[in-house]
Amino acid sequence: MSEAETAAVDNVAGRLGFKEGDLIQEFGYDDDVDFDLRDDIEELTGSELLTEDDQEAVDSVIIWWRDGDGDLVDALMDAQTTLDAGGQVWVLTPKSGRDGYVPPSEIQEAAPTAGLHATSSAGVSDDWAAARLVSKRNKG
Repeated sequence: MSEAETAAVDNVAGRLGFKEGDLIQEFGYDDDVDFDLRDDIEELTGSELLTEDDQEAVDSVIIWWRDGDGDLVDALMDAQTTLDAGGQVWVLTPKSGRDGYVPPSEIQEAAPTAGLHATSSAGVSDDWAAARLVSKRNKG
C-alpha cells in the first residue's frame, strides 16, 4: 500500500472516532473483511481488535454485517454487552452492488429495537460502508 493510501485509511479510522488507547471489539469477522482498515484501526488505537468472545469493557464495536448473516437486532444487542456508556457501534456492510449488500433501511429499522440511534454513515473502503449507531440516551 502506498503512503497516500495508508494516510487515507488512517484518516478513515480517525473519522470513525477511534483514537489511541481505545479498545475496539469486532463481530462478524470473516475472510471478506477489509484487512487494511482493520490493520489501520489497530495501528491507530495501539491494540488488537478484541474478538466476539472477549468480555472486556470496550469503547467501540465494529460489526461486519452481510445479507444473510441472521438477525441484525440480535447482533446489535450482543454488541452492546461489553460496550461502555457513551460508546459507539459501527455496522460495516458491503456497498451497493457487492455480494452481501444490506440496504441502509435495514440498519435504520433494527437500531431502535436494539435501543440504538443511527447518527451518520461513511464509506470506509472500496467495498464497505459504515453506519454509526449510539445509545438513544447518548445521541450525538
